[in-house]
Amino acid sequence: MEREDREKLGKRAVYVAIAGNLFLTIFNIAVGIMSGSYALISEGAHTFSDITTSIIAYVGFKVGSKPADNEHPFGHGRAEAIAGLLIVIFLAIVAYEIISGAIGRLFFGGTTSIPSSLAVIMAIIGVITHFCLSQYIIKLGERVKSPAIIADGKHQRVDIFASLAILFGVMIAQYGYPQLDPFIGLIIGLLILKTAFDVARENLNNIMGKVPSQELVDRIIEISNSVENVCGTHDVRVNYLGSYATVTLHIELPPEMNLEESHKVVHLVQNKIIDEIDLIHGVTAHACPFGLEYNHDQQLDE
Repeated sequence: MEREDREKLGKRAVYVAIAGNLFLTIFNIAVGIMSGSYALISEGAHTFSDITTSIIAYVGFKVGSKPADNEHPFGHGRAEAIAGLLIVIFLAIVAYEIISGAIGRLFFGGTTSIPSSLAVIMAIIGVITHFCLSQYIIKLGERVKSPAIIADGKHQRVDIFASLAILFGVMIAQYGYPQLDPFIGLIIGLLILKTAFDVARENLNNIMGKVPSQELVDRIIEISNSVENVCGTHDVRVNYLGSYATVTLHIELPPEMNLEESHKVVHLVQNKIIDEIDLIHGVTAHACPFGLEYNHDQQLDE
């Protein structure tokens, strides 16, 4: 995907997220005041904070899309994973607020008011809006391979559960059981905490350079071996940098091949891998004589 197209989709993701959360913020607070639902007012404050996480996601996406320079020869891709970790902090804060509030109501005598049925309608709108927002943002994030936008989409998905908690809590309260509301809130808080853990693990693996999958390595070897005169491929290393990756590998060539011929084959291998795997933005291939036994271990392997 071209850089301009990628940036265009990234902007679309953040604009949709901001517009959707601004709508929910205004109506959650307004309906919360009219219906007497403290949960909806709190959710309005929560959705307002979501605007901040969308901005963080876009800043990470924007920085991560910058091309390589003298100080960053591999580009700025890991900025997106760092932005994803900042979103994790917001998720953890939200989870803490929900869990602590629920525990306070469950065990320390907090009271739960009974809001009007108007809050039910707003909660249903919240569930539908959050579902559509999260699905759209995650799909855009996957399309542009942006860890930051995907993390923001998963954050939006968590908000579905918060709206469901409000919906069930209000409905149960109408039947005279408001004490179940904080228990539902506790479960939602724990789900948010789990989401924060999953997003943190994914982005930490990204920063630490974990290979996306063994299938990717196998595909690189398959493409390399398909080039004419390549007798084998080994020592494949993938350096994952967020939305893209770089690769180093050794290719085995016929011993009788001269330097000029081997140079051409090396470039054919490098170009073919970049052309056929969208994730790979840079390849460095090292030519080895076929059949020569050599210890390729380096200090990194130890």
